[in-house]
Amino acid sequence: MRASHASSAPADLLGHVPLHQERGPDVRVSVLLPLPLREAYDYRVPPGLDLQPGDYVEVPLGPRRVIGVVWGPGGGTVESGRLKAVVRRFDVPPMPEVERRFIDWVAAYTMTMPGMVLKMAVSVPAALDPPKPTIAYHRSTAEPPPGFKLTEARKRVLALLDDGPPRTASELADEAGCGVTVVRGLAEAGMLEPVLLQPASASPHPEWDRPGPTLSPDQQASADFLRQKVEARAYATVLLDGVTGSGKTEVYYEAIAACLEQGRQVLVLLPEIALSAQWLDRFAKRFGAPPAEWHSDLTGAARRDTWRAVAKGEIPVVVGARSALFLPYRDLGLIIVDEEHDAAYKQEEGAIYHARDMAVARAHLGQIPIVLVSATPALETQVNADSRRYIRVHLPGRHGGAMLPDVKLIDLRADRPPPRHWLAPSLKKALTETLAEGEQAMLFLNRRGYAPLTLCRACGHRLQCPNCTAWLVEHRLARKLQCHHCGLAQPLPEACPNCGEHGTLAACGPGVERIAEEVAELFPDARAAIMASDTLFGPKAIQEMIRKIADHELDIVIGTQVMAKGHHFPMLTLVGVVDADLGLAGGDLRAGERTYQLLHQVAGRAGRGERPGTVYLQTYMPEHLVMQALAAGDRDGFYQLEAEMRLEAAMPPFGRLAALIVSGEDAALVDRVAMALGRAAPRSDTVAVLGPAPAPLALLRGRHRRRLLLKAPRGTPIQSLIAGWLEQVEVPPAVRVQVDVDPYSFL
Repeated sequence: MRASHASSAPADLLGHVPLHQERGPDVRVSVLLPLPLREAYDYRVPPGLDLQPGDYVEVPLGPRRVIGVVWGPGGGTVESGRLKAVVRRFDVPPMPEVERRFIDWVAAYTMTMPGMVLKMAVSVPAALDPPKPTIAYHRSTAEPPPGFKLTEARKRVLALLDDGPPRTASELADEAGCGVTVVRGLAEAGMLEPVLLQPASASPHPEWDRPGPTLSPDQQASADFLRQKVEARAYATVLLDGVTGSGKTEVYYEAIAACLEQGRQVLVLLPEIALSAQWLDRFAKRFGAPPAEWHSDLTGAARRDTWRAVAKGEIPVVVGARSALFLPYRDLGLIIVDEEHDAAYKQEEGAIYHARDMAVARAHLGQIPIVLVSATPALETQVNADSRRYIRVHLPGRHGGAMLPDVKLIDLRADRPPPRHWLAPSLKKALTETLAEGEQAMLFLNRRGYAPLTLCRACGHRLQCPNCTAWLVEHRLARKLQCHHCGLAQPLPEACPNCGEHGTLAACGPGVERIAEEVAELFPDARAAIMASDTLFGPKAIQEMIRKIADHELDIVIGTQVMAKGHHFPMLTLVGVVDADLGLAGGDLRAGERTYQLLHQVAGRAGRGERPGTVYLQTYMPEHLVMQALAAGDRDGFYQLEAEMRLEAAMPPFGRLAALIVSGEDAALVDRVAMALGRAAPRSDTVAVLGPAPAPLALLRGRHRRRLLLKAPRGTPIQSLIAGWLEQVEVPPAVRVQVDVDPYSFL
């Protein structure tokens, strides 16, 4: 039943011509399945079923039935007698042609099986069937049957229905203050009649014509430019480049309004759920209704309803994580990628892709504008803007006259914290002064838990994850040790597991919990709280924490990168970075760039209101390029030097990289496959392959890992190089080889 590759169908066969127009008894279609398959499969179209490309269908696959998408006409290479028939077509709008082209493009670029990319686009199978109607009740005209007593609870239920609309049993029970059995008893007695209520339509639509806030001249000019790009209905990539606090969100809200005026859909990508709380509140105030959300914390019912409403064009604005890019938009007219530089946009498992780059491709395929938003753009984005492949729109100043914070370096070699403490005397003094002024402070450390390492003072043993090349992190508040890579959690042992000594285990280094402990010791009267991903569970908890900070119910916030960007707290005037050097270790290609971006974003939380802000960076390397650029406020100078170093090394964005990650549970077998790939690697005067070598995380979730890195000039068709490379090596089923085109992390 195997047909040609899903991406090989001619473009004219992927249009909207109904496939039933083909003549002959053997009408067949090619169906792509959301499974790890490289090819679509041929299926016979039964009489009376009209199918067109994009239709969602149910088909047999071995002994089971699976969903799939009609990708085009069948290949015609399978005998008619062996073809199985399509079981049914789902009553949902077909997948748009641009979405199918996008899936093919992503699969080809990332070297992922098309079925695995389709799986991201058909992530909610339950959404393909229409939601079931709800049973509600209204009052009948029947009299109570003989012997039926009208209790007070039953009378309250009947009174609710005298003048009101039909209601469900649970609604009636809640309002009448009784159990559901009371309502059902009335229905069984014939005093209530059931009616079927169709599911409610999508939530209220945002109002594009609601007046927004008064914009500054720079903001207005930028907003007008974005409106023009939306109204042109053509592809353009625009970099909205503005300092922290410059009002970038309000500017791109104007582009959203222009798209809504056209009756088209908008996608806004955010890197983290933590950013959505204040964003959603601002959006609802601006447009009078919230957007639809799409992220992993949604309930199954919410995901089902949202997916189906997006496909039907009933939802005009979606805000979500990277997976929202693969929703079946009926008429997408604009994409916004906020904090476009953020590493969270890179998916490292399954289909490995960078959502920002794929969003640019989606915009190009759909001939729509895309706006990349950041105060610290990725170097790739900077270079594209400098070369005018992207259009740069610049907001140079903070909104409302607020000043950028003063950044000061604390040299920890000279200004040393006391033993077993982590805050330098000068930072402690600044905290004291800030609290005395009735203002708020933020202490930033991008390390969760209490301590990153626990070791035995007797034998030197370090507590390590058995499944990963990683230390177990102590979480004292939860009383456990945890691996932040595989999720393993276990109680802190009373004795060293290596030598058996009691009372010798010591926490080494600080996490946010340990900083909070020090804050409580230094400022016992201050209202302090930790803001980290493992202390705030879900958007509601994050939203409540943000409310407390905004309402000045907290004096000091200690947190990780979840609080580093996107938030606006007018009374927050002091930011202290406990370990500014943390991201510079390890030799990562983007270590300097990432550290600069993160610390710049953290610094941007200070002084966003009328009061000026100050930022203290604790560092052992005040002379480092990153620290000097932050202290001088010289962002462009930093990017220029970073670009020069990358250009000299022919590294991205001035060269191409692709990684092969070989993994398996048998270390010896993984090594054999990795060595075979190393021997077969393509090499020339311009193409080099490094490795194989153990990955920095050589053991991850119980799988041994080896890496090879291909380095080539920009413009090299590395996908074809890698495809030919992989064909030369037989990989056993127990070993997995993942391809990471344009790797972002080297772990």
